[in-house]
Amino acid sequence: MGGQFEAVVEVGRPVAEVLAFLADGRNAPKFSPRGQEIVRTPDAPTAVGTVVAGTVKDAGMKSHREFGVTESDPPNRIRWTEQSKNPVTAEGGYDLQPVSETTTRVRSFDHLEGHGLGKLLAGLALSAARKDAPAFGLRIKAAVEAS
Repeated sequence: MGGQFEAVVEVGRPVAEVLAFLADGRNAPKFSPRGQEIVRTPDAPTAVGTVVAGTVKDAGMKSHREFGVTESDPPNRIRWTEQSKNPVTAEGGYDLQPVSETTTRVRSFDHLEGHGLGKLLAGLALSAARKDAPAFGLRIKAAVEAS
């Protein structure tokens, strides 16, 4: 079973600043309690081919995750696909739209897919992610505005 969740929030920063913050995957722990020990290769501005890898903690268990950037259209969108082999994997992105010179609407989304035994876990992960989506959006807003 697979499915998608999303969060939409308005951030009090210009669109280019918001994209720069979100595209640098090393900022993920600032708004996602799952993210730990994040690295980005190459250590250069994010573009197609950039890999963001690290350790995440889900349901008390740590796992290694690796995401490759598949599309980058600054300052409006970025897409990624999980490259690691985990029971539940994700692909997703950010869509950014300027509301004004100082405010940006951010749509964050992920599609989760279960593999093997992960098909049993994907529904639970998706349910938890959908429940947390509004708070996730607010954490993105707070982290970007604090940067």
